[in-house]
Amino acid sequence: MPKFIKITLIVISVILLAGIGGYYILKNSTKKLSPEQIVTFEQDSLNLKVFYNRPYKKGRKIFGELVPYGKVWRTGANEATTFETNTDLNIEGSMLKAGKYTLWTVPNKTSWQIIFNEKMYNWGVNFSDGKASRVEEFDALKIEVPISKNLKTVEQFSIYFDEQFGTINMFLAWDNIVVPLSLKPVEI
Repeated sequence: MPKFIKITLIVISVILLAGIGGYYILKNSTKKLSPEQIVTFEQDSLNLKVFYNRPYKKGRKIFGELVPYGKVWRTGANEATTFETNTDLNIEGSMLKAGKYTLWTVPNKTSWQIIFNEKMYNWGVNFSDGKASRVEEFDALKIEVPISKNLKTVEQFSIYFDEQFGTINMFLAWDNIVVPLSLKPVEI
């Protein structure tokens, strides 16, 4: 094999290994700032699971600045947030089939659009332009829900489930905003 080809292959291999190593170093360092969380809800045969990353407020103004109004947000940090259900759900009066989805939101001052997208994405934003990596044509469900003001500040972005009086709610909470989402398994 000619010397030029050997040198070229070595250079390409070094660049490739440096790129892969850099990606993993970047990924691990961002996890320290916005750690991963898995939240589950189980009731009878219903199993819900959310995977997301939890950024901190750190004295910043969140909605309207860090997370702009009217733009798609990956609903957390780092990887795209995922929502998984083993049962068809009625969400705020609309049907979502059983499956795994990425969860996106469009925050506004008085309401949020909640989007369940069928495609899985490696990261929540495109590295080239910083915009959400969601592809709209894969949206399975879009709903608009009103926000609630929280009396206390939520320092770290949180997603959690609560069941009261037969109603299951999923909450998205950060800063002084709480977004409730009503979920109900579809009876067969």
